[in-house]
Amino acid sequence: MAPTFDCLLLTQPQDDVWLITIDRPKALNALNKALLTSLSQAFQWLDALPTTKVILLTGNGDKAFVAGADVVAMQAMTALEARDFSHLGMALMHQIEACSAPVIALVNGYCLGGGCELALSCDYILASENAVFSQPEVSLGITPGFGGTQRLARYIGKGNAMQWILTGDRISAQDALKLTLCHQVLSPSELLKGGLAQAEKIAKNAPQAVRFAKQLIHQGLNLSLHDGCQLETERFALSFTTQDQTEGMAAFAERRPARFSHQ
Repeated sequence: MAPTFDCLLLTQPQDDVWLITIDRPKALNALNKALLTSLSQAFQWLDALPTTKVILLTGNGDKAFVAGADVVAMQAMTALEARDFSHLGMALMHQIEACSAPVIALVNGYCLGGGCELALSCDYILASENAVFSQPEVSLGITPGFGGTQRLARYIGKGNAMQWILTGDRISAQDALKLTLCHQVLSPSELLKGGLAQAEKIAKNAPQAVRFAKQLIHQGLNLSLHDGCQLETERFALSFTTQDQTEGMAAFAERRPARFSHQ
């Protein structure tokens, strides 16, 4: 049975697939210290669960995925308190990237500031037609603090990130799709269905191979092309020591569906 976490709903809509729903609708799911801690605990629990193959992350209601960090809570922070808050958020974003299972953000409504940074830390993003993305921190007298300046530039390029962050402009779901910030745009009623369809495709594949592939992409972004390709060669070879490889190639040779086990 799944544990409970403050301001989160944790459900299992499919075998091996978990849905985390951020549940602070009255605050438009804004991120405060308690919610960041709950998210970290939830991801830690799911990452330790051998049967977890895919994690979907969304916000409760159709108004907001996450409308940002909690500005009311931040208003009275000292510089040292702000640093601690940034460290807490940064740690969560790194934790999500390092999670062995793929994490897909299902962005519904406002995805602003810390919410955008949270979505960027996921492996990719599906957006509803009513999604609105922004990094508006400069209008509040601060910079992004959960990795927005770094991940956004890697996602959409330096110039696009500069224009978006320095103006604080809001970006529609369709414009986000053009910028390759999100992978797909769906109607609000179809967003979860679309996420589950993606999760089903991933979950059918070899679990260890999926984990290796995710790790290679994340680690390779911080390496030269030569070093990234060398890392891929080593991980490719390592995959030949797994049950995934034995079963996957046997199933191909025998012309039958593969029956991958949890590893």
